Amino acid sequence: MLPAAHRMRSALDFRRTIRSGVRSGRSTLVVHAHRPAGAGDSATKVGLVVSRAVGGSVVRNRVKRRLRHLAVPLVAETPGGTNVVIRALAPAASADSLAEDLGGAWRGCLRKLAAYAPEATGPAR
Repeated sequence: MLPAAHRMRSALDFRRTIRSGVRSGRSTLVVHAHRPAGAGDSATKVGLVVSRAVGGSVVRNRVKRRLRHLAVPLVAETPGGTNVVIRALAPAASADSLAEDLGGAWRGCLRKLAAYAPEATGPAR
């Protein structure tokens, strides 16, 4: 389970991560990542966006539980202060490759973030 210290709750953090960060997508999900200037060694925060397009409430909650579980080891290899938003797409409900898709997209975002200056806060895609 994802510890409470690593959960993103602020709508402002979600908006800033999606609009100002980098993204990497797969057929089942899209991962957005942003490292704000001055974040230092604060905790990596993870947020989930699972819309009704994924399915009913039971299906959406199952997808969220799976994504939270899969994100735990990825948080450990992510630099502190990074904000990550995982946006599930409709095929995520029945995907067997969710772990591979999340890992590949997450690492893709980290590579893109490393290519940019850590002090840059503007849009970088």
